Amino acid sequence: MTLKRQLLLVSLLTLVLPWAGVQFIRETETALREGQQQMLAGTAQAIADSLAQFPAEFLATRSTASFGAGQLYAHPLQREPLLDGYPDDWSTDPGSLRSMRGVDGEIRYVFGTWRQQLWFFVEVPDQSMVYASNGNLRDADSVSLISIGEDNEVIELRFAPEAPGRIVAHRNGNGSEPRVAAHWQDAPGGYRIEGRVPLQLLGPTLGLVVNNARTIGSAIRSASFSGPQPGRLVTASSLLQSVLRGYVQPGLRLIVTDRDGWRLANAGNISGSSRRGSAQRSGWLRLAYDAILEPGAEAELAEPDPSGREQQRYIEAALNGSAENSWFRSPQTGRAVVAVAQPVWSGNVQTGVVVLQQGTDAILSLTSDALTRLMTFTLIATLVAAGALLGYASWLSQRVRRLSRGARRALDDNRAHAELPSLAAGDEIGDLSRSFASVLKQLGDYNEYLRSLASKLSHELRTPLTIVRSSLDNLEHEPLSEEGRRYTERARDGVDRLKSILTAMSEANRVEELMSQADTELFDLDLVLRSAISSYSVAWPRRRFSYECDATNTLMRGSPELIIQMLDKLVDNAVDFSSDNARIHTALHADEKTLRMDISNPGPPLPEKMRGQLFDSMISLRTGGGSQHLGLGLFIARVIAEGHGGHITADNTEDGVCFTITLQRG
Repeated sequence: MTLKRQLLLVSLLTLVLPWAGVQFIRETETALREGQQQMLAGTAQAIADSLAQFPAEFLATRSTASFGAGQLYAHPLQREPLLDGYPDDWSTDPGSLRSMRGVDGEIRYVFGTWRQQLWFFVEVPDQSMVYASNGNLRDADSVSLISIGEDNEVIELRFAPEAPGRIVAHRNGNGSEPRVAAHWQDAPGGYRIEGRVPLQLLGPTLGLVVNNARTIGSAIRSASFSGPQPGRLVTASSLLQSVLRGYVQPGLRLIVTDRDGWRLANAGNISGSSRRGSAQRSGWLRLAYDAILEPGAEAELAEPDPSGREQQRYIEAALNGSAENSWFRSPQTGRAVVAVAQPVWSGNVQTGVVVLQQGTDAILSLTSDALTRLMTFTLIATLVAAGALLGYASWLSQRVRRLSRGARRALDDNRAHAELPSLAAGDEIGDLSRSFASVLKQLGDYNEYLRSLASKLSHELRTPLTIVRSSLDNLEHEPLSEEGRRYTERARDGVDRLKSILTAMSEANRVEELMSQADTELFDLDLVLRSAISSYSVAWPRRRFSYECDATNTLMRGSPELIIQMLDKLVDNAVDFSSDNARIHTALHADEKTLRMDISNPGPPLPEKMRGQLFDSMISLRTGGGSQHLGLGLFIARVIAEGHGGHITADNTEDGVCFTITLQRG
């Protein structure tokens, strides 16, 4: 991993700062919300104490055990509907429609109160309508309201139309009840009925019955209650409603329920200010809220239940006698609500529950501002830190790259130079540069010693060899035994071998000097190769030499004498590693900038471990033979190739070895 990436990762540690800030904001928001909940709990307790003086409004003195299941709730209407068989003008939530199973589908209905009138709307699916005829109500489709009065009198109001439109209600199967009005409206796949009944005609219970006439004398009954008696009719309390209005404040909603959770009063609103506040927050801020603030329950659950019965968990806990609170928040709008539920007691009897709900605009505004500032400052700090570290990493990596390039350049032309960047720097890179310079200086001195060793040895050993040679020549004129002459010949051979070694060492040193001093000229490499290879057939008659050239332009700038010397070394190497009558092939290829020679010969493959050392000085793969070899031939060939801006490589082929020399045209 590069220094830039490492330091960039280090810069991510600055994200610890916003994390700490987020934790602080979360704790602050929680503390403020809990404080608001405690304040609301105190207010709810005070309101509950004031409502304890109205036990009759909660029906606390009535025994609900006598009421059957399937209680009906009448929603308080904000305005009087038009009696036309359509529910469009009902000021109730669409979710307030309840349902029960019918013969041909789901029956939907809703009840409401306007002043002292009970309104109802029923939608019935019916595949075969049967209207009443000749006053026969039993064999017709009908809708009935059943109630039990204070004196246990059963009251049944049946609506059985003879045709769509205004219809009359029949009480207990007898004459019509003029105080009741209804409108029957046919609908696709069934019918609708809307009506109103004075509350004084009904008792404390109410049930809805739908009779679906199939054949004469046969009807299927669907009812809103399952027992023999209808359930309780729950209506809002105007007295409790007026009491709650005295406690209403902006952004505060109060709900009072009876012992069963049915809503008796509802005052105030929390939606307006919260929505305006949430609309001002941008989408990214809502996402931030989602990530860092306690989620809470869905804010829509804080709304009054459309059915009229509050069944949220915190309200159920209060219905069981324990004060409880809850927290709601909408991720989509950012709307947040704090709610508390407090039991209402009349003496030792619980009569109901009072619920207070308040928007948390002040808290969210505070946390919103804090979060905005935190995000802004954190973003700036992170960008500055990342930019500074990235800039520092770039500067540091640039210094390291300059040092790396300097170290590579220090070995140009196979000579060590101690000129490196950052030598005067006082930091660790400066120490590293000075250490490299010291190593390169020692390496350069050692290389210079090795380069001069051959000439020194040649110079120092040539005179003793001359003395030994002359002494051996003088011994030839002296009378020697046969054994003495044999020893003299061996000594003369050793002197000749030493002389050839010194000559080879001098040649390698001389080639390096010639490469730095040689005059270059423009020549045709193809002509030079053809001339040289034709002479090899005479020098090595036991080998077959071939040459091909597929290029038309083979001009290059360099020293043709040195090129021929390089070719001599490579061909000599190919001859040594090939057998009699072997074919040594040379090919010349060219492109726009380079010329490439391939010299291949059959023979043993190159050992893999020697690939990297093959063209070094004093390296030889020969295991026998009559002549002495120091491994300088391929080294000289490499020096000449590099002196012409090229390079030389060796690779194994199917039956031998191929040397490839790439030269620059110059």
